[in-house]
Amino acid sequence: MAGAIDDYVARLGRTLSGPRGPRLDMITEARDSLLDTAEALELDGLGRAEAERAAVEEFGDVEEIAPGYQAALAVSAGRRLAALLFVSVPVTIMAWSLVWRLSPGDPAAYTRWPEWFMPVSRGLDYLQLAVALLGGAGLFALGRGLRRIRRPRLVTRSLAVLVWTMLPVTGVLGLMLTLGAQRDDFFDHPLNFGVEALSVGLALLQMYCAARCMRVTRRHLHPATA
Repeated sequence: MAGAIDDYVARLGRTLSGPRGPRLDMITEARDSLLDTAEALELDGLGRAEAERAAVEEFGDVEEIAPGYQAALAVSAGRRLAALLFVSVPVTIMAWSLVWRLSPGDPAAYTRWPEWFMPVSRGLDYLQLAVALLGGAGLFALGRGLRRIRRPRLVTRSLAVLVWTMLPVTGVLGLMLTLGAQRDDFFDHPLNFGVEALSVGLALLQMYCAARCMRVTRRHLHPATA
């Protein structure tokens, strides 16, 4: 039969949502604290079952402590997304730049580019650079700057919204550039397939992390009960 501590920890685990590693660390820390308290109460003469119930009562109801844990998980999720943007976006930019430079083709192909090609290309570069910088700013805000911001949940949520807004826009602009370059050989070059797979993989990872950030910040607004 599960004791009061096991029941409590199970309820806490079902209530919290967030990155698996930090969430398990929090649950393990809570369990260890409860076990230490129960052992101390046993030394004072209480029975095991009574000691566990007293330890749980002293620790606080799940509904009372869960929002604090969930807020920390929201920060952890936001920090991971910010780090991913700060690193993956520049990697994607450099990878595609390498493909454009190394793939064979007609050197004079640029003379056939439409008038909008270069403005769109520069706009895409600036947009991706801005996303990377915002990721770095978010990483700092949810790290060393955490003590100075009042609502870190909004930072995490804003990073998620940034991803869901940025990916469709950059995808459309990138497709426009690929088609507007008028280089049929570009699609057959081996580098293109590798970088395309890298870009799709990073985009899917960004979408997953953004979805998790939206979920954990929503859970923070409305703490779940068992």
